[in-house]
Amino acid sequence: LDVPTAGRVWYNGQDLTHADDGTLTQFRRDNVGFVFQFYNLIPSLTARENVAIVTEIARQPMPPEEALALVGLGERLDHFPAQMSGGEQQRVAIARALAMQPRVMLFDEPTSALDPEMVKEVLDVMRQLADSGMTMLVVTHEMGFAKNVANRIFFMHGGKIAVDDTPKNVFENPSNQRLQDFLGKILNH
Repeated sequence: LDVPTAGRVWYNGQDLTHADDGTLTQFRRDNVGFVFQFYNLIPSLTARENVAIVTEIARQPMPPEEALALVGLGERLDHFPAQMSGGEQQRVAIARALAMQPRVMLFDEPTSALDPEMVKEVLDVMRQLADSGMTMLVVTHEMGFAKNVANRIFFMHGGKIAVDDTPKNVFENPSNQRLQDFLGKILNH
């Protein structure tokens, strides 16, 4: 979504660093599912209809009913966003991304807009995706989730990668002082 100011962007041997808009759009449609902080559901559409929107542009879409069943909402197909909890709405957003059958899922703080009680249901769905082998890049402050699900953790500071390590090393032996300070504040409150 952003143009890099330095470095290179590669995916499966394809250099995307200087790809034109059309190439990037097709790449995203074929490979990437996005789930943002806010669900971005269309209020006048049902859960099924919100998911069906992406099936019109995906290369090999999953039926909306199947995608919604995967996130535990098979019984809520005809409910509108206003009839669902925040956690259910976020799961519809996850189902919408899954319906594209992406190779990679990107999550940008998917639980930050939720009440604490709704966080678990979204993290449970994400954990199921990880267990199924889905490649996911997750921006999160949910440290317990990151520790238990990630196989690699990047800690960002000042817009740069300050740490790139295993969860074990990040949580048990953090090598970076800024990471130590962050974990001390997050884990000891």
